[in-house]
Amino acid sequence: MDLKEKALPMIRDIVFAIAIVGLLLAVLWGYTGQFPHSPMVVVTSGSMMHDNAPFGRIGTIDPGDLVLVKKIHGKDDVITRGPSYAPTTKHKTYGDYGDVIVYIPDRDGDGIADKDATPIIHRAICWVQVNSDGTYTVEEYDLYNVTSITIAELGLSNYKPPHSGFITKGDHNPSADQAIRQGSLPAISTPVKPEWIIGKARGEVPWFGLIKLVFFGDKNIQGEPGWIRIGKAVAPKDEWICLGISLFILIGIPTIWDAYKFYKKWKSEKLRL
Repeated sequence: MDLKEKALPMIRDIVFAIAIVGLLLAVLWGYTGQFPHSPMVVVTSGSMMHDNAPFGRIGTIDPGDLVLVKKIHGKDDVITRGPSYAPTTKHKTYGDYGDVIVYIPDRDGDGIADKDATPIIHRAICWVQVNSDGTYTVEEYDLYNVTSITIAELGLSNYKPPHSGFITKGDHNPSADQAIRQGSLPAISTPVKPEWIIGKARGEVPWFGLIKLVFFGDKNIQGEPGWIRIGKAVAPKDEWICLGISLFILIGIPTIWDAYKFYKKWKSEKLRL
C-alpha cells in the first residue's frame, strides 16, 4: 500500500467529521436563528441554581451547562413568570415558571446596554410599563398607575425605573437584577429592553461547558461550600463527577476498545512468527 492509499481513509474520516459538525451547526443555527453568532452560551455562575436539583442537576441551569439561545423578535416572545406564589403562566422552564432570557445589562443606568458587559442569563419575572404620565404599571403584580414600585419578593422598594422593560432575577438570587444589592452596590441592570435580549434559553447540554471554563472561565467566581475548582472553573462536585463519567463513556471506552483490538492483533501476529 503506497502513501496515497494510506492517506485516503484519514482524509475521508476528516471530511466526514467536518460534515457532521457542519450539519450540527446548521441545525442549531436554524433552530435558534442566531447565525452567524454562537447558538449556545456557557453558564459560569450559580445564580440560576436550585437547591433541590437532583444529582447532576439536569433540568436546571448550573455552572458549566451549555444552553441553547433562541432569538426573539420582540417583547411578546418572552413569557414572564409573575409572583412566585401565584405564577401568571403555566409555561415552565428550568425548574420554574416563565422564560429564561440572555441579555446585555445596563449597569450605569443610562438606558443603553453596556456592550462590553458579560451577558446575563436570568428569568423574566414581569414587565414594567412606564406610562405617559410618569406612573408605572406592572400587570403581573396587579400594580396600575402607581407612582413607584414596591415588590417585596423582588427586593424592590419605592423603585422608579427610568424606562419600560423586563424585571429579571436569578432563581438562586435573593432579589431582582434591578434591586440595589447588599452594601448599597448598584443594581445589575435597569429594566431589560427587548432589544438588549440576545435570546431566550431553550435546551441545554449539561456539564460539558466546564471543559471550556477550565481554561477560559471566570476565576473571580468563588463558588459555594463543597464546590470544586479545576483550573479556572468552579462547580458543584456532582457536576464534575457526571462530566468525568460522560467523558469516560465517550472517549475512555472507545480508546480502551481500540487498544484491546490492537493488542489482539499484535498477539495474533506474534504467534504466527
